[in-house]
Amino acid sequence: MPRSDARAGGRAGKRVTAVKVEQVTEPVAYHGEGPVWSDAWGGLRWLDMLAGDVLSFAPDGTVVRRHIDTVVAAVRPRRRGGAVLGVARGFALEDADGKVTFLDPLWSDEHVRMNEGGCDPDGRFYCGSMAYDLRRKAGAVHRLDPDGSTTVVLDGVTVSNGLDWSPDGNRAYYVDTVTGRIDVFDYDREGGLRGRRPFAVTSGSPDGLTVDAEGGVWVALYGGGAVHRYTPDGALDEIVELPVTKVTACAFGGPGLGRLFLTTSREHLAPGTEPEAGALFACTPGVRGVPVREFAG
Repeated sequence: MPRSDARAGGRAGKRVTAVKVEQVTEPVAYHGEGPVWSDAWGGLRWLDMLAGDVLSFAPDGTVVRRHIDTVVAAVRPRRRGGAVLGVARGFALEDADGKVTFLDPLWSDEHVRMNEGGCDPDGRFYCGSMAYDLRRKAGAVHRLDPDGSTTVVLDGVTVSNGLDWSPDGNRAYYVDTVTGRIDVFDYDREGGLRGRRPFAVTSGSPDGLTVDAEGGVWVALYGGGAVHRYTPDGALDEIVELPVTKVTACAFGGPGLGRLFLTTSREHLAPGTEPEAGALFACTPGVRGVPVREFAG
């Protein structure tokens, strides 16, 4: 693969690998987000978040769209079949037969919505929120436990975004986009998320993220037209450049979890600009992902 000089976020003098990207679909989403691969689903699901739709591939390769709510912010498989979802103001559960049950809203302010989430190694589902007008510290990270109870695990956030765990489950990586960095927590079941500290400063607005089998952290740069990989010690070592600026999230999938899928958005873009925005992209970065963690409820 071609090589390029290190960019902002890498160590001085370090060489950074550039990874080739391919377009997988037409621009099927206005605000594509949240890709997740599960063999239980037969492959990839991703979101047209602000349309409230879950997208997936039909057997013939066409894109299937299913409407859920005014917003669908995150989706993860359930161990019993179906899915858990972050929706406009809380959580919903999809049964194996496709029936969706909405849990009680977690707040009444319609100017605040869920935005991104994921499951911890103990099968609990987290989703973080944000204000539509980007009001500072209006959001929080909420946790849904398998028994249906909910807990605020982090408050005072502005644009809650990517969340994923290290392969051994001992660390969690998290993005509040306005900070311009990825943070890391220590994690265990009893203590939850502890010891928040900076992990890496990004060269753009960090959005969704995922962690590979080697512990590398891949983060989408919204407005930056790229996904960056950071080693477990926080050094930038791979860059995936896209032909559109608003890159929103990434997840491993495909045979052996060897493909990295990338979602994009055309939110706030002028008509006719960046015609590929809203498409799904993919690359083969030479490292594999970790199987998606499922919700235990």
